[in-house]
Amino acid sequence: MTFFDRVADLPLTVDSVSRTRHESDTSSGFLRKTTIFALAGDGHVGRGEDVTYDAADHDALADAPDDVFDLAGSYDSFADFSATLDDVALFPTKDPERATSEHYRRWALESAGLDLALRQNDTDLATAVGRERDPVRFVVSTRLGDPPSADRVEMLLDRDPDCEFKLDPTSDWDDDLVASLADHECVRILDLKGQYEGTEVDQAPDPALYERVLSGFPDAVVEDPAFTDETRPLFDGHQGRVSWDSPITGVESVEELPFEPSWLNIKPSRFGTVESLFETIEYAHERGMSLYGGGQFELGVGRDHIQLLASVFYADGPNDVAPSAYNLPEPPEGLPRSPLAPTDDPVGLEF
Repeated sequence: MTFFDRVADLPLTVDSVSRTRHESDTSSGFLRKTTIFALAGDGHVGRGEDVTYDAADHDALADAPDDVFDLAGSYDSFADFSATLDDVALFPTKDPERATSEHYRRWALESAGLDLALRQNDTDLATAVGRERDPVRFVVSTRLGDPPSADRVEMLLDRDPDCEFKLDPTSDWDDDLVASLADHECVRILDLKGQYEGTEVDQAPDPALYERVLSGFPDAVVEDPAFTDETRPLFDGHQGRVSWDSPITGVESVEELPFEPSWLNIKPSRFGTVESLFETIEYAHERGMSLYGGGQFELGVGRDHIQLLASVFYADGPNDVAPSAYNLPEPPEGLPRSPLAPTDDPVGLEF
């Protein structure tokens, strides 16, 4: 029985759908907006978070009528609920700014529906899929400013000497910065952002940068390189360090990679559906791929969900699921340290 089979037959009832918008400044220098969907039914509420990046899409949704998503009804199974979403206009008042946002909003409704189904059936995700919730190792994802410096990394290390990091190298990184960061022996993932197009964080393929980080951080995972005639040869002998994030939206996307990966970054919202997410996790487990969770600057329940999924499926990975306060421009003192411990007596998608 697959992971999805174990939740597919859960019945659920939806009486109403509501949504709330959230926003916060981030350490990456932008105002993050998200929308949280709440599905209520039979005295329970299931929630999911839409991590669409474009503020215009959240603004348009906030201006839409309250009843724009008519999902009320009794569903014989979660699979039936998911199938119903196939015919829902996820962006009812305007087209999304980018195609990937369709998956993000679909995931918000799917995860809310699964959360509700689990709650109405008095169970939690780990129990439903026959696994345990383990303490979650996490890394802190951060950019290093303009011009880049190690200041933020050193500030967090002063608070927690065991803190680990996922960093986004840019062409402005010089040898001195790389050496300074490498001396701390705390960098676990280097996200080259080479698979992004049309975003504020695009990083063009830069052979000098790639060579600098590959040699400067010999034990780090290197995520989302862009392969060109100049950059591809740099990874000869390093294929086992390469991970993929942005392209991964399901099993087919994994099969289309230039070589079978050793690492994958699993961001649930990229998959859109629970079935695609679970299918990909099983596919990776069967082939011995190492997984870790990824975040999307969630501001609410979505962060709890990615921590839960990491706990259930890849707790020991370098998970980019640190508590949201780590993303603030000025993170407060006393932040939780890795690993994060699961709560007692969970229900639904609670971590």
